[in-house]
Amino acid sequence: MNDMFQTDRTIIKMPTLDGESAEEKRQEIKRYFHLSYKRYESLFTLIVNENAYFQKADPLRHPLIFYYGHTAVFYVNKCKLAKITDRRIDAKMESIFAVGVDEMLWDDLDEKHYDWPSLPEVQAYRDSVYTLMIDIIDRLPLELPVTEASPWWVILMGIEHENIHLETSSVLIRQLPLNDVRANGGWKACEDESRVPRNEILDVEEGIVTLGKYKDEKFFGWDNEYGRHQAKIPAFKAAKYLTSHAEYLEFVEAGGYHNDAYWCDEGKAWKAYSNAQYPLFWVEKENGFYLRTLAQEIPLPLSWPVEVNYLEAAAFCRYKSEKLGTPITLPTEDEYIRLRDANAVPGYSQRLQYQGVYAHINLEGYASSVPVDSYKQGAFYDIIGNVWQWTRTPIYPFENFKVHPMYDDFTVPTFDGKHNLMKGGSWISCGNLVLHESRYAFRRHFYQHAGFRYVQSEYEEKIVTDYYTKETIVAQYCHFGWGENSFGVPNYPAVCASIALEAMKDKPRKKALDIGCAIGRSTFELARGFDEVIGLDFSARFIQEAQVLKEYGVLRYTMPIEGEIEQFYEVHLKHFDLENICSKVSFWQDDACNLKPIYKGFDLIFAGNLIDRLYDPKKFLHSMADRINRGGLLILTSPYTWQEESTPKEKWIGGYKRDGENVSTLQGLEEILDDNFRLLDTRDIPFVIQETARKHQHTIAQMSIWEKR
Repeated sequence: MNDMFQTDRTIIKMPTLDGESAEEKRQEIKRYFHLSYKRYESLFTLIVNENAYFQKADPLRHPLIFYYGHTAVFYVNKCKLAKITDRRIDAKMESIFAVGVDEMLWDDLDEKHYDWPSLPEVQAYRDSVYTLMIDIIDRLPLELPVTEASPWWVILMGIEHENIHLETSSVLIRQLPLNDVRANGGWKACEDESRVPRNEILDVEEGIVTLGKYKDEKFFGWDNEYGRHQAKIPAFKAAKYLTSHAEYLEFVEAGGYHNDAYWCDEGKAWKAYSNAQYPLFWVEKENGFYLRTLAQEIPLPLSWPVEVNYLEAAAFCRYKSEKLGTPITLPTEDEYIRLRDANAVPGYSQRLQYQGVYAHINLEGYASSVPVDSYKQGAFYDIIGNVWQWTRTPIYPFENFKVHPMYDDFTVPTFDGKHNLMKGGSWISCGNLVLHESRYAFRRHFYQHAGFRYVQSEYEEKIVTDYYTKETIVAQYCHFGWGENSFGVPNYPAVCASIALEAMKDKPRKKALDIGCAIGRSTFELARGFDEVIGLDFSARFIQEAQVLKEYGVLRYTMPIEGEIEQFYEVHLKHFDLENICSKVSFWQDDACNLKPIYKGFDLIFAGNLIDRLYDPKKFLHSMADRINRGGLLILTSPYTWQEESTPKEKWIGGYKRDGENVSTLQGLEEILDDNFRLLDTRDIPFVIQETARKHQHTIAQMSIWEKR
């Protein structure tokens, strides 16, 4: 691993999206990639025991070997998706390291499913990805400004994705046993333990806040940052300092963790699960509390900001309200922005021109928190930097929110009312995370380098968190799978599942795989006759909607009627008599052309309307024989709509001429599958996809049923 940061803590500046010279911008992005990539590797030099990479620092997260490989795999998978490259480096790694970051319900966190590669193998892979990306950066045509539609946006996305994991991985390293880590000079913790300042509540004037970015902004942004939100914020009061260890210790010593009156129901449930008695990074010893930093345990520095999850921060606020006899709470996102604006906190570009260090952020200081009175910004301290600050705002989409097609599961899975926004950044926040416009949200029981500032406020936030799916393609597939029949054509996924169950009537029906499951209708329908059904789709957005339906039994979406007029739909599993089979169904995200080895031993594999949308359908079909039990069925449906934007023409398995003769897709299927399967039946099945109230696509797919020899 590169250890450049042990001796050189280079301040890495984000490249702007515009410029005068494309070649100068290329070199600027190349340097940004190089320094960010090597900085991430440098963080892992703190781990001195290779076995520590393979143990779970947090029971709800993968082991650290996953995160070390994940950021490199992200580059390859996204560049391949964007057609920047057509090569893979290691298909197995690019499958097992692809997804599983957040505690999303479809994540497969069962470690028996993972045969993790060794650390040297992962390092060799990272080295190969580095070489690939440098080659891409050197050769890829570049036009300025870089826009969301540019392939360079995907490269910047990979860099900013790794910056996020620089922070999240550092949190996991703090949870490893001490004997697995060792401090080094490149990641030096602060040694200052100054006198604890007395916190006080200061006035913040009323004002109008405006959030959201335009498409022509200067720096890269994530999808949730774009759009517009405006609100008028009445005057309120806010704590001058972040809540310190000393201030939070009063809550602990007052029995705050044992008094359920301070905790919401979710907080009480978390306490019961975790048996928490004090914050995660505190270590209780005979002579008092210590603090776990990246690689050390030090006597609890009372002047540093406390790091807690949202539930603990909210409980402290209830305690403080009782103690002060006034409403104390966490700020909303809008109130945080008002506090920042009222104190004229400079943005990223302005801070780069500031003489001296303005905030403890962007790894410009210690690799730990520092005393809460170190960085004054206006009348307050640490409005940005030191630790993230929890808000009471669940993340929501701004008006005109749109998902970026290259990373459709970055934000939307968090629009569930369970992920709260954090603001301001921490000492290790780099790149996009330090921008004023950044919006990051975590589950309320998660830990980051996050603390809080309390406010005295009665402001009622007006946001919509009951999110209806409005993205056109997602809504169309919701309606295709679960909406009303159109023109008398029966529901397509339900019909396909019914035919599959009929074909399986005399065969074992223990386990089925539904590849390209979309919103899960066929997966649920197959579970009527199978003990277990796994639904897979490449689109995390589709999988999210299917999982919502499984978890809550309800799916909400909107469909365009005409122009701006929309119709709202609400689907309930109980209306289809499917609510009692949810335990037999699971949904995972995966790439059909690069499936994990765990997907095997199936009695049925159904791939509905899939093969003509794959980038390598022959590879997919060749892999089926090893995944299906002898006598099991492979059922394919497709309208055979071959298009070069989905499948390179040389990869088509039909719909072309060979030696002057027509080759149909069914012929191509027979040539590919004949060695391992025999064709039992074919039939035509119609389907209708609605675009608006008066525009529908009427299509006929061919189903072919194949039996494993």
